[in-house]
Amino acid sequence: MAETTILVVEDDPAVRRGVVDVLEYAGYRTLEAADGHAGMDLALRANYRLALLDLVMPGPSGFEILEALRKKRPGQAVIILSARGEENDRVRGLTTGADDYVVKPFSMKELLARVDAVLRRTCERAAPASESAIPGGTADFTARRLTFADGRCEELSEREADLLRYLVESPGRIVTREEILRQIWGLDPDRTETRTIDMHVMHLRTKLGDKDQTVLVTVRGKGYRFNAEVLS
Repeated sequence: MAETTILVVEDDPAVRRGVVDVLEYAGYRTLEAADGHAGMDLALRANYRLALLDLVMPGPSGFEILEALRKKRPGQAVIILSARGEENDRVRGLTTGADDYVVKPFSMKELLARVDAVLRRTCERAAPASESAIPGGTADFTARRLTFADGRCEELSEREADLLRYLVESPGRIVTREEILRQIWGLDPDRTETRTIDMHVMHLRTKLGDKDQTVLVTVRGKGYRFNAEVLS
């Protein structure tokens, strides 16, 4: 639990302080945002497992942040904390991508139970695949090996295996360099300038036999995309 970071986006300082104190006492690390602007920035750029998100606050609303997360960080775990308990708001929040919706006022004991439950569920659903089809063969991410029908075999480094699996599990979606740095390398993209991602992609292309770059496609100025159509 000590390694689990939770983002708290809440404009009421008393509520935010209370939530942060309870989470930290329970052993979680926390990040804080006091308005929608700071919340949007941290939500899209920071490293965290779960976001606790208020709906009504200065700047972008919680719904706007949730929409941005659905596009930029699909699968991100989110619990909405809101005084707006109307059915329409709850339905909108859950259908937009939130994992739970807690209506204020709430007890801190209940909040911790909800946090623990969402973290358990999202950990289970995020279990990575151990194998995947690749053009002409199979990628074994546990053994970190590519095996081809013609008998050829290529070993992968730990980073190469993690990167390939991440791209394969996001078929057709453009995965930005910033997302890769954050999710695979665990680095803050705003504080990191490196060509290591490009080098790892180049090595993967060589091992995949992807000379024409039709498997791992470069999207100029954005990132990379795994072309699942090559498997059909």
